[in-house]
Amino acid sequence: MLRRFLAGDAPVGPSQPSTVRSFVTLCIVVPSLAGCAGIVPHGSPRAAPPVSSAPRPAPTANTSPAARPTPATPGTPIAAPTPPADSANAIASGVVAGPAVATLALDDAMARRALAAFRTSCPSLRRRVDASGLTRAGDWDNVCTAAVTSVDGDARRFFNENFATVQVGDGRTLATGYFEPEIAGCRQRSTRCNVPIYGLPSDLVEVDLGQFSPNLAGRRIRGRVDGAAFVPYYDRSAIDGGALAGRGLEIAWAEDAVEFFFLQIQGSGRVRLADGTVLRIGYAGQNGRDYVGIGRLLRDRGELAAGEASMQGIMAYLRRQRDGGRAVMHENPSFVFFRALTGAGPLGSLGVPVVARTSVATDPAFVPLGAPVFLAMDRAEATGLWVAQDTGGAIRGSNRFDTFWGAGDEARAIAGGMSARGTTLLLLPRPVVARLTQP
Repeated sequence: MLRRFLAGDAPVGPSQPSTVRSFVTLCIVVPSLAGCAGIVPHGSPRAAPPVSSAPRPAPTANTSPAARPTPATPGTPIAAPTPPADSANAIASGVVAGPAVATLALDDAMARRALAAFRTSCPSLRRRVDASGLTRAGDWDNVCTAAVTSVDGDARRFFNENFATVQVGDGRTLATGYFEPEIAGCRQRSTRCNVPIYGLPSDLVEVDLGQFSPNLAGRRIRGRVDGAAFVPYYDRSAIDGGALAGRGLEIAWAEDAVEFFFLQIQGSGRVRLADGTVLRIGYAGQNGRDYVGIGRLLRDRGELAAGEASMQGIMAYLRRQRDGGRAVMHENPSFVFFRALTGAGPLGSLGVPVVARTSVATDPAFVPLGAPVFLAMDRAEATGLWVAQDTGGAIRGSNRFDTFWGAGDEARAIAGGMSARGTTLLLLPRPVVARLTQP
């Protein structure tokens, strides 16, 4: 996953190709939320190919502020029974019928972008087993066939005719943002570029605990073998201290430790090399250590005011420290490893390219990956029709979304301070909604 920001940072984890994942999210502010930590972090870091372009100066430390939010009136939740606190998926949380799609505030451009993204999602959507419990095999066949034959000029009509809406649980939604960062770097170590970007170490071992006990099914740990013992893998402090040096694992060298720290949170990104070419790097693995949101730590200590807990605010704080923020960054022991990427991208968890201002990361236990969702938020930027094409380590639970904003300064400014609240309507094929909401 590319990752994300509520007003800070979030973890990424392994769940197949995703973009820049991470993701940047709520874990900076509320790291105790489900999914912010665990035996092995989940989520998909986003991926993309190495590309080249005309040479231009390498980026320097970015100090641009978070974008000012554009206020909007959030949606009003539909009255629904209180979902059980331990709901494992959407069907357990309960669904209620929502308003007709034609009543939603969809403009033509928004509908066209969503239709294009939905088309690319359909092959994966049709063959996936839906963990949310909302859809079954074959439920998406007719609507995906209609998507292929629909013309972009009739995109709103396509959604109006083929979908109905439901609210999952109480509908109350938190949306954060993520983007594809670009940092300055070099192929070889130099005085200017001295922060190693490591590939996946061969001694990092992942263990499926379900092989040892059915009570541990689905739970994994990562570590390394030390003599006859299996021990935790090196944490961020040890790795920064040289635990992996001299092993030939460096795929590039970053110029700025703070920028690279936040690229790790996003899960993948771009390295602008000295000759002007760009190397895109994607998530290859993680050291298995629990993610710790440093934004929350700094707020709890009174070192950051509430309004400073954006990605940009945390970066500024780190740069003010005598050690460049190194000690604070070491309080997050999680460390992400990368690989150079080729092919189309950036990719989300569905294995298809994520699209700026159209793709969202979500929890597949509550939203079928590939399904359209309508967010009605208190920020106009996040309000509209999106398509669930990604996952993220901190994007857990019902009505939790991470909006993707692409690459560049504007994307960084919006994603870095995105924290929107409101409601969500999930768009499902009409026969599915009829089945789910029948008395």
